[in-house]
Amino acid sequence: MASVFPACSGSASLFQGRNFFSFATKGSSLHLKRSLSAKCVASLRTEISVPPAVDTFWQWLKEEGVVSSKTPVKPGVVPEGLGLVALKDISRNDVVLQVPKRLWINPDAVAASEIGKVCSGLKPWLAVALFLVRERSRDDSLWKHYFSILPKETDSTIYWSEEELSELKGTQLLNSTLSVKEYVKSEFRRLEEEIILPNTKLFPSPITIDDFFWAFGILRSRAFSRLRNQNLVVIPLADLINHSARVTTEDHAYEIKGAAGLFSWDYLFSLRSPLSLKAGDQVYIQYDLNKSNAELALDYGFIEPNADRNAYTLTLQISESDPFFGDKLDIAESNGFGETAYFDIFYNRPLPPGLLPYLRLVALGGTDAFLLESIFRNSIWGHLELPVSRDNEELICRVIRETCKTALAGYHTTIEEDQKLKEAKLDSRLAIAVGIREGEKQLLQQIDEIFKEKEFELAQLEYYQERRLKDLGLCGESGDILGDLGKFF
Repeated sequence: MASVFPACSGSASLFQGRNFFSFATKGSSLHLKRSLSAKCVASLRTEISVPPAVDTFWQWLKEEGVVSSKTPVKPGVVPEGLGLVALKDISRNDVVLQVPKRLWINPDAVAASEIGKVCSGLKPWLAVALFLVRERSRDDSLWKHYFSILPKETDSTIYWSEEELSELKGTQLLNSTLSVKEYVKSEFRRLEEEIILPNTKLFPSPITIDDFFWAFGILRSRAFSRLRNQNLVVIPLADLINHSARVTTEDHAYEIKGAAGLFSWDYLFSLRSPLSLKAGDQVYIQYDLNKSNAELALDYGFIEPNADRNAYTLTLQISESDPFFGDKLDIAESNGFGETAYFDIFYNRPLPPGLLPYLRLVALGGTDAFLLESIFRNSIWGHLELPVSRDNEELICRVIRETCKTALAGYHTTIEEDQKLKEAKLDSRLAIAVGIREGEKQLLQQIDEIFKEKEFELAQLEYYQERRLKDLGLCGESGDILGDLGKFF
């Protein structure tokens, strides 16, 4: 079994094989001692409605010509911490803010700065992260008032203590978090050795691993990526907007060319409200419709109560010790997969396309190995879309069900215990942990049930041999082999 599915352990996929930087915006998680209603900003508009740093930030935006008395939104204290609140009624698709490119923080800003040359060979996110850390330490930074309102950390799992992470025992999110943290640490060590220490004149202030994790978290949670020619950009003010599951479209941000001042033109980030709002309502957007709750927890530090956001990743691999490794790898690559394949299974959704064919390919062997011959190379994936043989189908069912059983045994609580915990008032991080592990266990039970049902159907399935004989007219509709040919089967 292990030799057939060596990576089918239910563990989280390594981030290098995934779309690691799937950027979206995130509102501030600035935590205040006293929570005020969102409406206080619209109705009172007093200095006490937001911290002084936010007022200073707003004044800076005024001086830069970004906002004015006509701007329909303003930062306010909201349940999430800090967000954008409507100052008047706003219709759906109304522009709520525009921010000129000269205030964006992106690779172009890095290239134009003093550290541009030494950062030119870096991955874009590393260059921008280093730029963020350096700018935050400078008293004369253009963005100093923006940095003053940014949180020191969010509830993203990358900031959790060991005790808090222990609540994620058995989850894929724990493995993903630890992998990401180790990756960030290794990248920082390399940056420190190759860029920071050899250029002390450019980096006079000490840069710590905590500084770098702060910058990483800012990028992970606040950067936009769906703009024209912009794969990584942080936009002051726009990044204060929070997420809502009520918003079901991602078409809210645009890059346009327009007036950026009294006598200047520039590219502008334009944000439209996806919902109609009343004065005092908070402005929301959708961060990413396709992200799972685990991804939301890792990127932003929250999860949705919607069970449809729960997902579990099956990681499958063609073993190098497989005698048909080369043939199987060639077939996998010809159909858009590789030696290792990741399949995200979401709650209450069908199995993802390609999962069953890939499973059957990995398990293919014995008398079924003839399908790996070159004569079938152009048609084999079509054959794998359907059951190949009873032995092959039994094997994949047994392995997947054993995988689910093993993974379920790795959690330190049951679903019932998690549901009981959710009845109490939990702190934000424990609530995330309970929600994630309950969701993963529900997914594992769902996957197990799917393959359990397949096991019950094994005797009724039509396999490759029967399909082929029917195509040749040698098998009846009931599956009986015609004539004397039956004695050979």
